[in-house]
Amino acid sequence: MFNQATGAWKVVLSVLFFPLFFQAVFLSFAWGGGNPFWIMLFKRVALLLPVLILILACWTTMASVLTVILRENRKNYITGIILCWWDFGRTIFSFWGGILRFLVYLVGTVLILIKIAVIMVWLFIQDMFFVPFRFIRSVSESMLTPGIPWIAVILTLVWTLIEATIFTYVTSPLVVDTLANVTGNQLSENFIRIPLFLFMLFIVLGSYAILANWTDTIKNKNYAAMVKIGVIELVAMFVEVVFLYREFVDALVPWFAQHSSGNFQLGITGTLLISVFTWVGVRGISWFLFASHGTPTLMAIIQGGGLKTPSGAANVQQTKTSSVPTYTKAYITHFKNEMEWVQKKGDELLAAFIMPPLQVIAAGVNFCTLLFIGYRFFQLPFKTMEEILNNEVFRQVNTKKAKGKGGENDV
Repeated sequence: MFNQATGAWKVVLSVLFFPLFFQAVFLSFAWGGGNPFWIMLFKRVALLLPVLILILACWTTMASVLTVILRENRKNYITGIILCWWDFGRTIFSFWGGILRFLVYLVGTVLILIKIAVIMVWLFIQDMFFVPFRFIRSVSESMLTPGIPWIAVILTLVWTLIEATIFTYVTSPLVVDTLANVTGNQLSENFIRIPLFLFMLFIVLGSYAILANWTDTIKNKNYAAMVKIGVIELVAMFVEVVFLYREFVDALVPWFAQHSSGNFQLGITGTLLISVFTWVGVRGISWFLFASHGTPTLMAIIQGGGLKTPSGAANVQQTKTSSVPTYTKAYITHFKNEMEWVQKKGDELLAAFIMPPLQVIAAGVNFCTLLFIGYRFFQLPFKTMEEILNNEVFRQVNTKKAKGKGGENDV
């Protein structure tokens, strides 16, 4: 087009379409297609948007100059064109400064998040390291304050397991021989020991349960129940003495014979008497030491009646537990209290990311609005996001939307 025109027309066309002389070169340079990746990224981030708005500003300015003669307030209109270019220059520097500001905010936010993560990991490691010490402390506090006798419960369970294990090994040959005579097949002791151990465990726990109920009837002076449960206790003692403790005493007969002179014959009466004394001694020692407190708790758990603690024990235990929070919980609570600060920093980071391109885009919008409606929408440069949201144009749009919704609701 320029090559075909001559003389004054060529000059006029060159002035009217002067952006054509440099826009391709500017766009190619800002795009940075043939440059290394980091240089290309820098050009596209820092130069591409300003170059596009610059080309738009040149075209809209030329169109605005051509319409000056059609405007009413030509002086104000020309002043508006000059101010648009002034604002555009300021927004370019604000755009570059905003990018640097965003990078600073991003680095600072990442460092803060890394700091929080490191502190959380360190506190978690501290929690894991101090778990045994806190457990010992809680156990010691539970020992010194009223509550559920967990130590007695644990000792009762351990003792019943030990007693069931001993009787399992003692009675395994007898049970294997008895089942072999009944079935006619020889069974392995390893196969018998697991169900036999469970059977012995139930017998020992049942023996303690009967003893606990008998003790309760004695405390409550319920004589009828005392006699009934006493008979049941005698039967349970007879079963344990004849079938369990007798086998245990028979296993000790070689030891008695070794330390006696000549032939040693204990006899059935002596065996049963020693078995009875052994049962009374074992039950008495374990009962008065821990089973009297552990057995009622186990029975409450098995029966589903709930654990009963002394009055005020639960409150004391809860107060002590809550008064010594772990490091991680304390830091999480502190972090939740600082959520307003975190939200504020997030808004600042988002504003620092949005503000730089909005500055340049708003400058391009001002050129377009000056051309078509004769005034600028935005007062540039923006300093905060509130200046954008509180702009007169956005307020009018929001007002119209609110009125439209109100009209729809009225309908």
